[in-house]
Parts: sequence; C-alpha cells; structure tokens
Amino acid sequence: MDVVFEVTALILVVAVVRAAARRVGLPEPVLLLIVGVGLAYLPGFPDYRLPPELVLQVGLPLLLYAAAFTTWVPALRANARPIALMAVGYTLFTTVVVGYLAHLLVPGLPLAAGMVLGALVAPPDAVAAVAVGREAGMPRRVVAILEGESLFNDAAALTALKVAVAAVVGGSFGLGDAVGRFLLTSAGGLAVGWGVARLLAKVRARVENPMSDAMLSLLAPFLAYLPAEAIGASGLVSVVVTGLYLGHQAPRLMDAQARLVAHSFWQVIEYALVGVVFVVIGLRLPDIVAGLDRYSAGFLASVSVTVVAAVVISRFVWVFPAAYLPPLLSRRLRERDPAPPWQLPALVSWAGMRGVVSLAAALALPTTTAGGAPFPQRELLLFLTFVVIVATLLGQGLTLPALVRRIRPPVDDDAVHAEQETLAQRAAAAAGLERLDEILERENPPPEVVQRLRQQAERRLTLALAGGAEVEREPPALIYRRLRRQMLEAARARLVELRDKGELDQDAFVHVLREIDLEESSLVHDDRGRREVARGTRTTRSHR
Repeated sequence: MDVVFEVTALILVVAVVRAAARRVGLPEPVLLLIVGVGLAYLPGFPDYRLPPELVLQVGLPLLLYAAAFTTWVPALRANARPIALMAVGYTLFTTVVVGYLAHLLVPGLPLAAGMVLGALVAPPDAVAAVAVGREAGMPRRVVAILEGESLFNDAAALTALKVAVAAVVGGSFGLGDAVGRFLLTSAGGLAVGWGVARLLAKVRARVENPMSDAMLSLLAPFLAYLPAEAIGASGLVSVVVTGLYLGHQAPRLMDAQARLVAHSFWQVIEYALVGVVFVVIGLRLPDIVAGLDRYSAGFLASVSVTVVAAVVISRFVWVFPAAYLPPLLSRRLRERDPAPPWQLPALVSWAGMRGVVSLAAALALPTTTAGGAPFPQRELLLFLTFVVIVATLLGQGLTLPALVRRIRPPVDDDAVHAEQETLAQRAAAAAGLERLDEILERENPPPEVVQRLRQQAERRLTLALAGGAEVEREPPALIYRRLRRQMLEAARARLVELRDKGELDQDAFVHVLREIDLEESSLVHDDRGRREVARGTRTTRSHR
C-alpha cells in the first residue's frame, strides 16, 4: 500500500507541476526541480530512492530511443558537423577541463577522479533547453543542433565516465588508453545498433497488429542496449542508432494505425519519465548534502562556483571556434555552409543545462575501489554534480528566453516553411489522384465512390491554400479546420446520444467514434503547427 501511495503521489506531483508551469511562467524542467527540492524538506513526504541502475539501464534507454525515434534525420545530416563537434568534441573537452581543474582545486583528489567529475557534468540535457528555446522562438537550426547533440553526448559522456571510473577503481589512468577505449566502445555501439535496427525493421515489416508493434517498439531500446553492453560496447550509442533508423523508416515499416499508437505511446513515456526524474533530482538534495560534514562551507562554495564557471565558460570557449574555424579554414565548407551569425553560437553556448544523465550517473558511482578503499571523495563529486545541475537549470533556464529577446537572433523564414507545407500538400494530393486514375483503368467503382475519393484528395489542396496567407487573416485552411471540428463535435454528441438511448451496439459506437477521434486529432495537430508559425511571427515582430 505504501508503494502505491508513493507512486501515486509522485505522478500526481508531476502532473500538477507540468499543468501549472505555463501559468507560473517557468519552464517545466525548472519548476519540477524547484518543487522537488521543496518537497525534500517537507515533513512526511515519501523518501524516493530510485536505484541509479534503473535510471541508467531502463529510463535513459527509453528516453534516448523516444527522442531518436522522433528526430528529423535530414536535420541531423544537414547539421552533422556542428552536432559531431558538440556531442563528442565538446563533451570530451569539458571532461578534460573540469577534470584537471578539480584535480588542482581539491586536495587529495586523483586526476582520474577529477575526470570522473568532468564526465559527470559534461553532457548537457537538451530536454530543458529545447523546451525553453521553442517557447522563446529559438531558431530551428539551434534547436536541431541541441537535439542532435543530446542524442549522442550522453553516450560520449558515459563512455568517458566508464573509462575514468575504471581508472579510479583500477588505480591507473592513461590518456592514450582512455581515447582508444572510447573509440572502440563507440564504434561497437554503432555496429550493434545498426545490426539490431536492420533486424527489427525486417520483423516489424511483417507485424500487422498495432498492439504487437507497440510491444516491439517498447522492447527495441533494450534489444539494442543489452547486446552492446554485453560485448563491452556503448549501449546508449546502439539505442540512438536503432531509434534513428526505425523512426526514419517508420512510414515504410508501419501502417497508419501502428504509427498513431507508437506516437502516442512514446509521448506518454517521455512525458512521464522526464517529469519524474526532474522531481527526484530535487528530492535527493538532503541525501547529497548529508555526506559533506568534513568540508567547510567556504571550501564548498569556492569549489562549486569555480566548477560551475568552468562548465559554463568552457562551452563558450568550444562553441565559437567550432562555429567559425572550419569555414575559415575550408573554402569548400565556407561555400556550402558559411559561418553563422554570432547570435546562433551564443544561444548554443548558453543552452547548456545539465540534468537527468548527470545525476543518475553520479548516483551510480561505486562506493569502493578494487582494493576495498572508499571511492575518492565520492560525496563531494555527488554534491558538485548536483550544484552544476541546479545552477545551470535555474541560471541558464530562467534567463534563456530573455537572452533570445535581447540578442535578437535571425528568425526563421515562415514564408519558406509555409512554402514547404504547400509543396507537401500538393505532392500528396497529386500522388493520390494519380493512383486513383491508375485504379480506374482496371476497376469500375460506383461514381459516388470516385467522387468522394477525389474530394478527399482535393481537400489536401484546400489545406495548401494556407501556405502563403498572412497570420492576421484567417486563411481558408484554418476556416475549414475550425468548421470541421465543430461538425465533428456535433457528430460525437449525436453518437453519444444514440449510445445512451441504447440504439447502438458497442462495436458500431467504438468504430465510428475512433474514426471521428482520428480525424479530429489530425486537425488538432495541424492547428498546433499553425500556432507555432504564428508564435514565431509574433516573435519576429517583437524583435523588429
């Protein structure tokens, strides 16, 4: 009964906080963290102790797979250079900078233990940055880079962490050996992920039941993670590769109903897991502080400020040269991808909030070395990791929207976006009509059926009319969706009325209601896209 109460209380907290975040005016991850810290000191509130292995081996593969499955692969390709430089180069750079600094600052801290701290705080958590950035009107390319970075930096950081922890536990640390092991485990993860992805693609292409496909989708991250870890490769790299491949191939592998189920399923998983972990991060504060009795307050404050400053400044030191040096050194690259306006690397530099991965990895640190000695200053490493998480989430998370307004980055061209949508709608409608003409050459369906099919295809062309319309005027497509939703509301109400009168059986009611819900969900999705365009346009005007 106690377990049921604790789980219910935690989920209720997450649901209430996420619902209140918009009204309060704070980003959801930031508010979840603040509430978690507050609840930690509330008498009688359950003491949640999520096993670190549960987060690292269950929660993180699920989150990474969900993010990878929905990632736009063409954006990854278009931004492959900056993403690789951030996900791998910046992660290792931060690990080394913070590691050496901690080794110099903290008396008696071995260099390998310093590298452990560096690897813990190296990977930014793009969940918070992207959530805040989208609301603030951050350019799409910055969001794409942050999302791509977050897919691979966790794997890079945790691979570096494994090497550093092994050095602490084993008592030796060699930079050449560390680099070799990092490359080997990453390459192994890529190979395993590619193999698992191809195998699962063949299996899922033959699965026709949407529920069975959803179960396979749930198993996919673990089918990628476990074999990679078993051979000493990076399980997280394997998960990311599998998710990217299967998500990109989903339109070919899955039918429409399976895609709807998978989309909703992963949305719920990601929504719940991220919320729970951010609250638990705050709830662990008392445990982390409890083991620091032997350190003075002045020492903790000075080391904390220095480490946080190193984490923040090292990102600027890496990002700006990474953005401007490659185009400067390569004419070919300069012609294909010229140096960006300074505002873009500035936003990427400031959007370096830490979160789930850092704390979970810190809590999973071993307590002793191979010889049975205590892990060097483990409590201090935990505390500094927590301080970096809180400082970046609150400091950068709360100021990122103001920074976007202040520096006025180049805004996305909404006309280009609308043009792309018009092109997509027209291409889809034309393909449908072409296939209908092919069918009519070999079949002779009733005229009313043909007329209805043509009307459905031409509806896409009607939606395309909104592409070039101005936001202030309600375009035809929006009028269509608004009126169609009102019609669907009336249809649903009549359906319920007939059910309540006992004039419909269950199968007929469920079938027709699902058709109405599917159509309305597509209209709601379209409306959200329009609102994002409108919000971006308003942001553009406020900048001007």
